[in-house]
Amino acid sequence: METVANLNNSAVALTEANKPFEAIPLFREALILEPENPLLWLNLGIAQQKTGEYSEAIDSFKHSLVIDNDICEAWNSMGLIYYELNDFVLAENCYKTALSCNDNDPKIWNNLGVLYFNINNFEEARNCFEKTLSIFPQFSDALINLRDTCRELGDYRAAAEFERIISNLGFNGRI
Repeated sequence: METVANLNNSAVALTEANKPFEAIPLFREALILEPENPLLWLNLGIAQQKTGEYSEAIDSFKHSLVIDNDICEAWNSMGLIYYELNDFVLAENCYKTALSCNDNDPKIWNNLGVLYFNINNFEEARNCFEKTLSIFPQFSDALINLRDTCRELGDYRAAAEFERIISNLGFNGRI
């Protein structure tokens, strides 16, 4: 009989190898053994998200959060799904809840900044990208995003400085 840890580890490896359809049955098998394990629900949701099963993924993330409401990655992942579905209000709420769990996660700040950028709230986007870079100064996506945001705001001096930093770090400037 497989242990929960072995099933989870195998399924995570499959998900990371872009084989989420193969991972999902393993997560389900592990959940039969430990139905109240929030990380199994989170990992199942991530695999479902990768397959495009957004409704099922959201259900899995919500199940993990019923068990442990402070799983920041579940909130962030739901935010990504809602963003992709163009439900920016729910995406923003998810990102902000994720930040209330961990306001030191540069990925969440960057995701929130991208949302604000895409709804033309450039000042808030800039704040988010600056926060991202205060946590992780070489976060390439945030550098590129901040450069583009500065251009939108007409702050060409700052945009040029971020372009210089991007070039010095060897990034091509494209996401």
